Amino acid sequence: MAALVDTNVLVYRFDPRDSRKQRLATALLRDGIRRDSLRLPHQAIVEFVAACTRMLPGGPLLSPEDARREAEELLSMFEVLYPNDALVRTALRGAAAYQLSWFDAHMWAYAEHFGMAELYSEDFQHDRLYGSVRAVNPFA
Repeated sequence: MAALVDTNVLVYRFDPRDSRKQRLATALLRDGIRRDSLRLPHQAIVEFVAACTRMLPGGPLLSPEDARREAEELLSMFEVLYPNDALVRTALRGAAAYQLSWFDAHMWAYAEHFGMAELYSEDFQHDRLYGSVRAVNPFA
C-alpha cells in the first residue's frame, strides 16, 4: 500500500542546514520511487515551491528556476493526488476532530480520502492514528 509524503520531506531533500534530515529525506524519496510506494498531494508541490524559494538567512534553498524544475521532476516521478469537494469536507472534519491546523488537516485529508495507510510528516504526532491514517515521522 502506498503512503503519502508531506511537504517537509520534500523540502529537507534540498535543505543543507540539517544533513541528517537531508539524508533521510533523500533515502525515503529514492526508495519510494524505486518501489512506487509514495504518493504526493498537489498541496505538497505547491508548498514545496513556496518553501524552497522563501528568503532565509543566507538565501533561499533553491532559485525560482530550480524550484520550478524540481517541481516538474516531482510531477513526473510520483503519482500526484488532486483535491475534490469530498477531500475538502474531510479536511474540515479533520481540523475539528483532531484540532489540526488547516494545512495539516488538508494534508491528512489526502491520505484519508485516498486510502493511504501512512502519512510521512514531522508535523503530526508520531505513530498516532488520525482516522485510518498513521502518522510517521521519518526523522524521529
